[in-house]
Amino acid sequence: MKIKILLPLLIITNFVFAQNTIKMTNNYGSENREIQDIIDFENIYIEKLNFEGESIKSKSFVISLEEYKNGKLENTSILFNGAESDYFKIGSDNESLKFFFKMTDGKLKTYIRGPRFGSKKSFFKLYEESEKYALKDFFGSKSELNLDINKKNAIFAIITPTIHKDGSGSYCEVAQSNIEPEKLGEHFKIPHYFIINIEFK
Repeated sequence: MKIKILLPLLIITNFVFAQNTIKMTNNYGSENREIQDIIDFENIYIEKLNFEGESIKSKSFVISLEEYKNGKLENTSILFNGAESDYFKIGSDNESLKFFFKMTDGKLKTYIRGPRFGSKKSFFKLYEESEKYALKDFFGSKSELNLDINKKNAIFAIITPTIHKDGSGSYCEVAQSNIEPEKLGEHFKIPHYFIINIEFK
């Protein structure tokens, strides 16, 4: 009897999970080696994120940037708000966005490109040397991530490295940790960093 009761519950649970989950994959940089060399030289980061799931249809992307200083949230800025118009609603169960970031001359420059739009270019002050900042996603060794359609999801961190006692530094140690994005600065003693979030509305 217990098995008969648990089986429908398991099916319902899996169905609800699938309905609320978006699969995210990525493609990094340019396939052209020479172009990628130029991108690296100019301290530009380009990453394409692919989103797939039945529940994204008729939703809109809302992408925000959170700036943290000394372990505290300093500012939140909207990089793109697709909920402002029905024109930006996702028309199928899959969609892709390209993210462009450039750190130079003491500023972070951001731009997002979708199939039917290009966001405004936004600029943010950097408090460390531009070359010390790097873009990191949260894939680690995984080929895909699951996002919750009902929540704000962190997709990128723009960070300076955590510095060890021997003077060495690490970016990947920060991005691939299980620490909540808003706690990265406090945990890894990073004085200034940004988190890019995505919501589906």
